[in-house]
Amino acid sequence: MTLKNYIGDKNFYKMTFTVAIPIMLQNFITNFVSMLDNLMVGALGTEPMSGVSIVNQILFVYNLAVFGAMGGVGIFTAQFYGKSDEKGMRYTVRYKLLVVTALFAAAALLLTFCGDRFISLFLHDVEPGADIAQTLVFGREYLAVMLWGLFPFAVANAFSGTLRETGDTLMPMIAGMCAVAVNCTFNWFLIFGKCGFPELGVRGAAIATVMSRYVECAVLIIYTFARRGKFTYIKGLFRGFSIPGELFSAFSLKGLPFLFNEIFWAGGMTVLNIAYSLHGLSVVAGVSISSTVTNLFNIAFMSLGVSIGIISGKLLGADKHKEAVDTVRKLIAFSFTVSVVVGIAMFFLGGKITSFYKTGEQSKQLATYFIRTCALITPVFALTNATFFTLRSGGKTIVTMLFDSGVLWGLSIPLAFLLYYKAHLDIHAVYPIIQALESIKMIIGLILVKKKVWVRTII
Repeated sequence: MTLKNYIGDKNFYKMTFTVAIPIMLQNFITNFVSMLDNLMVGALGTEPMSGVSIVNQILFVYNLAVFGAMGGVGIFTAQFYGKSDEKGMRYTVRYKLLVVTALFAAAALLLTFCGDRFISLFLHDVEPGADIAQTLVFGREYLAVMLWGLFPFAVANAFSGTLRETGDTLMPMIAGMCAVAVNCTFNWFLIFGKCGFPELGVRGAAIATVMSRYVECAVLIIYTFARRGKFTYIKGLFRGFSIPGELFSAFSLKGLPFLFNEIFWAGGMTVLNIAYSLHGLSVVAGVSISSTVTNLFNIAFMSLGVSIGIISGKLLGADKHKEAVDTVRKLIAFSFTVSVVVGIAMFFLGGKITSFYKTGEQSKQLATYFIRTCALITPVFALTNATFFTLRSGGKTIVTMLFDSGVLWGLSIPLAFLLYYKAHLDIHAVYPIIQALESIKMIIGLILVKKKVWVRTII
């Protein structure tokens, strides 16, 4: 193949940006405010920030479980949309709402009764001066409030995912911007007690986040039902919650592996962070800072990955297989190019952001080191992300689960613990070794995409 096979024309990039830019803007705003949250909570000290970051890591499992539940059935939504099947789209929305309700109930019960135990898994008394008991108090206080935001978060994802899969990427962005404005404003008011509000510290940060979740959910629901003339699949949504058995089985068969993958992957990342936390509380804070900063830089290629899934799913649903292959090839190449630029910017600029944090100097130095390590591997992350969404668009959810979570649980996690307990390596050696294992997933993903195992219509 020549170079032109990997480069699109003007219309190609116009189509790509039409889908990707609203997703990028929404993710940028969300991650930028997440960074502001970190800065604000970080101003309270290392213990408050560590407590909040630990709880957010635990909630990360729930968040990705919701994402997985939406993404699995979203494959069908996108392909039903490609075939203009309104009834099929309606059934997918019903299925999403049923699944997220079940996920919320399970998570609420588990975190209510086992929250302290989960937080304690991250707390290790190996660092002089670290107040482990106080960190637990801050984490418990933050979690108690955050539980109230689990359900609106799940419902909002059901509606925003459906809107994206049916061609409307703008409104989820606007809803996200509204949520971010509420979150950022009330963070300032409630964490520090500004403008007559009480000074609530980490509890104030949680209240602001929960408020933003309800705002985002309300905006999306009101918009969708107000425009039911356009979104005709929403008509009759709540006239019973029946779903034909054949479709329910199909949704579950393809969707549950994706759901389990997100749970396994998020759970795996949580366990991996527990392995990192063995090196001390400063590492917990450093990982939290670096994750927030790298997420901000990675928005471009992460959003392109989501866009690949949407664009490819629609083409596959319309039986345009040859066009899907050509489009995906060019999108993956574009994602790689973008990631190289992002990696360079992250390496030279990411570390400077850590200077704004008011945590301990050791945490900031570690965060800078983690950011620069990730910057060097950014193109690998981008290719893995692009191939993951490509495979998912064709319904290869079991395959994606095996290559995504399999490497994490089979290699990364055991190795992280072995390098600490057996090799007694410092975090400066452990972290880059674990991150480099992402290249295995990239190679597997590229091979599977090249073999075209994802090129099929599943509806």
